[in-house]
Amino acid sequence: MKATKRRTNPERSSATQAALIAAAREAFVVRGFADTSTPDLVEAAGVTRGALYHHYADKQALFRAVVEAEAAAVATEVEAGAADGSPVEALISGGQAYLAAMAVPGRTRLLLIEAPAVLGRAEADAIDARHGVRTLREGLAAAIEQQAIAPIPVEAAAKLLGAAFDRAALEIAQGGDRESCLAVLRALIEGLRR
Repeated sequence: MKATKRRTNPERSSATQAALIAAAREAFVVRGFADTSTPDLVEAAGVTRGALYHHYADKQALFRAVVEAEAAAVATEVEAGAADGSPVEALISGGQAYLAAMAVPGRTRLLLIEAPAVLGRAEADAIDARHGVRTLREGLAAAIEQQAIAPIPVEAAAKLLGAAFDRAALEIAQGGDRESCLAVLRALIEGLRR
């Protein structure tokens, strides 16, 4: 008879958090934050209410964890999609990767609509600054360092370009033409060349 290895407390804790985040993501995408109850979440995750409150102070804290996980996933996809080559081409391909990442069902709603409404603009922006805006900041800094684009204030440029990319993601999610959005975003980035 094979002995089964018992999971450690950190492993069980991690599995519970993962189950809660996955269930919460699905519920928040389908019903939205306001129409999702904590009993819905614990039932979908297959955990107890006590387990939810052991890991998260409340429904909003769990929502914050979902948004953080989604924002991190988008940043990872952007970094993976940024092509080798010129810094400007890396910015453009990173932007294309961002729009592809935002096309994952529910992401636009979670990150661009629900997050500012539930967490407040400042907190949603802080999460974005750690992830999406960070990737833009790093790409712009590299392009300036290599003298591929004009020396501009990196932080302001990252925030403004990030806002343009977010608006494009919303436009595409509402049925707008992806190629038209990409053409405009490409022109914005190309306009930064020296």
